Amino acid sequence: MSWEPKRDLVGYGANPPDPKWPGGARLAINFVVNFEEGSEPSVQDGEGYTETGLTESSTSSIGLKGRDLAGEGMFEYGSRVGFWRIHRAFQERGLPLTVFGCALALERNLPAAEAIRAAGWDVCCHGWRWVRHFQLSEEEEREHIRKAIKSLEQTVGERPAGWYCRYGPSVNTRRLLIEEGGFTYDSDYYGEELPFWQTVEGKPHLIVPYSLTNNDGKYAAGMVHSDQWFGLVKDAFDVLYKEGSTQPKMMSVGLHQRLIGHPARMAGLWRFLDYVQQHQGVWVTRRLDIAKHWIATHPYPGKGLNE
Repeated sequence: MSWEPKRDLVGYGANPPDPKWPGGARLAINFVVNFEEGSEPSVQDGEGYTETGLTESSTSSIGLKGRDLAGEGMFEYGSRVGFWRIHRAFQERGLPLTVFGCALALERNLPAAEAIRAAGWDVCCHGWRWVRHFQLSEEEEREHIRKAIKSLEQTVGERPAGWYCRYGPSVNTRRLLIEEGGFTYDSDYYGEELPFWQTVEGKPHLIVPYSLTNNDGKYAAGMVHSDQWFGLVKDAFDVLYKEGSTQPKMMSVGLHQRLIGHPARMAGLWRFLDYVQQHQGVWVTRRLDIAKHWIATHPYPGKGLNE
C-alpha cells in the first residue's frame, strides 16, 4: 500500500530537542513572502471566475462567474507594488527571507524573479499555480509539481529545494514529492515549532513547519490596522524569545504582497523588523538554511517515523 499521512498527536512532547541554532541563538526566525499574484484562478487561465482570496474583497465574488476587475487589480497591486515595498524593507535592513513562489506567477513577473535571484533569497515552491492541491487528481498534481520545478529553474536559476501547497496538501502530495525527488524539505504542516523527520516510502523526508497564525492573512480575516498585527507577532516573538533560554524554537512569519505591501500595513512590518533586530541571540535566516542546519545537527534517525 502506498504511503499515506498519519496523525501524530504527541510529537516532541515536553522535551523537544535543542535545535543548536548557530551562535547559540534562542530563536530562529524565518520571514516568508508568498508570491502568488498571476497564478491564482482566473477567467484568463480557464477557471471561469476571478479569485479574490486574501484581498480586500475576500468574499465578494464567491459564487460569481466571469471577470471581477476589482479583484484582478487587487492581485496586480501585490505584484506591481507590494513586492517591491517588501523587497526594499528587507534589503535596507540586510535581512534574508524566503519566497513561497508560485512558478507561473514568477514567469509573469521576470523583473521580480531577477530581484529575488540577485538578493540571494531562497525560493520554496508554492506550486505551479495558487490552487488547492487537494482538489487535483493524483496525475494532475504530479504534473503540477513537474511543471513548477522546470519553470523555477528557468526564472530564478535553480531547482526549488522546498515545497509548500496553498493552505494544505493532498493526501498524495508528500509521496509525490518523494517520487519526484530532489526536495530537501516541505512546509505543509502547522502542528509543530521545530523541524522533524518522517519516513515516506522508505525514504527520509524533513518537515519544516509553517504558521498561519504569525501571518498577515489576519488582515483578510478582520484585523484592521498595523498596530494589531505588530502586537500579534511581537507577542509571539516575546514568548518564543523568553522560552528560548531553555527551549529554543523557530518562528515563521508569513507575508503576502497584496496584503502587507500596502503602506498602512507595511508600517507594522517595519516596526517588527526593527524590533527583532534590537535583540541579541536571534537567527534571522532563510528557510533552506534552517533545513540544512537541521540535517547537519539532527540527522535522520532511521525508519519508523510516521511511515
